Amino acid sequence: MKKLLITRVIAPSVIADAKARFDVTVRQTGAGMTLDEAAEALASYDAILPTLGDDFSADAFARAGAPRCKVLANFGVGYNHIDAAAAKAAGVAVSNTPDVLTDATADIGMTLLLTAARRTGEGERMVRAGKWKGWGPGGIMGTHVSGKTVGIVGMGRIGQAVARRCHHGFGMPVLFYNRSPKTVDVPARQVADLAEMLGAVDFVVVTVPGGAQTRNLIDAAAFRAMKPSAIFVNIARGEVVDEAALIEALRSGQIAAAGLDVFVNEPDVPLALREMENTVVVPHLGSATAETREAMGRMALDNVIAWAEGRPLPQAV
Repeated sequence: MKKLLITRVIAPSVIADAKARFDVTVRQTGAGMTLDEAAEALASYDAILPTLGDDFSADAFARAGAPRCKVLANFGVGYNHIDAAAAKAAGVAVSNTPDVLTDATADIGMTLLLTAARRTGEGERMVRAGKWKGWGPGGIMGTHVSGKTVGIVGMGRIGQAVARRCHHGFGMPVLFYNRSPKTVDVPARQVADLAEMLGAVDFVVVTVPGGAQTRNLIDAAAFRAMKPSAIFVNIARGEVVDEAALIEALRSGQIAAAGLDVFVNEPDVPLALREMENTVVVPHLGSATAETREAMGRMALDNVIAWAEGRPLPQAV
């Protein structure tokens, strides 16, 4: 029976199905695998079901030598924690879990957009602290959302799902920036220059994949291009944003507010982002519904099963 490592506890039904087919080990810690742990796992298991935070970098593959592991069936659509080129060179197939988390992640994007715009986080903290003095015309004033213009950075599956919600749900004109020309099924206009798009919108939602190509894509110059009234939302990867530049933009009033689901050094979130009232910070909840997480686990396991049966990986990357 082939040995399978599941690097984090996932849905019990998926683990049960995995145990029916494989000799399964499930790591019980919530922390990601270190470089040493990843290298050891590559040398010790036939298949691994990893996720965000597990260090399957080029160094891990180098330390593993000729790895016993032949497939990394990633739990998640983003796989920037896996060096795909190093995996391929080592003869290790890689898959991910696209589609199943698209709607859940887009919903979190809208949650952050609305929460930042209407300042509901501040309002809830006020009520919980017993500081609310009652309704009045000068209370917490938010920003209207319906009819405002949204700019989406990265028009893949999640970006398009956000666009549909903004257009159909809130009557928002949609602009988008994408590295390649894109035809989408919602009224939206592609803008070739990122700075031009950022300067033309009221809300910015980032949905690009992580990795070297998009690291610090949203930097100090990008924040300078935005309107002072702009609200910034990141549901992509923390590394896509220059976090220090974001903090300065929020502190200085260069932008109005931010809604963040992801951070550069998760789970460490800069104190400044936690303390500022014009930020909404949540703990990487993009795919966090029971239905979505089970579907992700099942898709990842299906890729392991396909490998074990000698079939092509359904979601190979």
